[in-house]
Amino acid sequence: MLCEKPVDLSLERAQACEASVNGTGATVMIGFNRRFDSNFSALKAALDAGEIGKAELLTITSFDPAPPPLSYIEVSGGLYRDMMIHDFDTACWLMGGAPARIFASGASLVDPRIGSAGDVDTAVATLSWADGRVAVIKNSRRAGYGYDQRVELLGSGGLLAAQNLLENTVERISDAGTFSAKPVYFFLERYRRAYEAEWSAFVDAVREGSRAAVTLADGVLALACAEAAARSARSGKTEAIAPDLRGA
Repeated sequence: MLCEKPVDLSLERAQACEASVNGTGATVMIGFNRRFDSNFSALKAALDAGEIGKAELLTITSFDPAPPPLSYIEVSGGLYRDMMIHDFDTACWLMGGAPARIFASGASLVDPRIGSAGDVDTAVATLSWADGRVAVIKNSRRAGYGYDQRVELLGSGGLLAAQNLLENTVERISDAGTFSAKPVYFFLERYRRAYEAEWSAFVDAVREGSRAAVTLADGVLALACAEAAARSARSGKTEAIAPDLRGA
């Protein structure tokens, strides 16, 4: 089964789903397409190869070009579960495990109707690992110039960065300055090849009976991070990730 994110809008139900699947031998993969992007996966491979030493500070930028319809916002589960959940999974994947704590803040700056629906459209989350490593995730529902998707990872021996996919690679250079194309406009353009790779990985796992590239446990962990971020944004306090979800 290939399940879109999130596993559920409730962590409790997602954990119940995981418990019912464990031990059945079923192949279940969660649709976190960022892991299959060639640029992000190359960054992960370089990190795992030790090219920048130990990861220390991760920054993930994820801005949509425009907010979705209000009808979608009202049933989405909120920005942290719907949008930032991709970045929580990316952070856990790159850092090799779950954070210990999350602090988040958000506001409705793009469209007051989103705030009236009980959601935010602009948010930042800071994730802290038990060994001191840190990740900062930035989300916005509005970046009029296109779909802004970047990752930057500072390590003890250097930096890795995956930049935006642009509409074209032409640069215009003159005495007025240097100009380049905008990022592609939306996720279907940005992640088309990633979706193809994701589907191929799922089909291979089913055929071979092998472990899925993104497991149900990965989906539960990302949802736990999203719920912690939502609680933090409401309370103004740092929220812990349960030790059992961290493998601690």
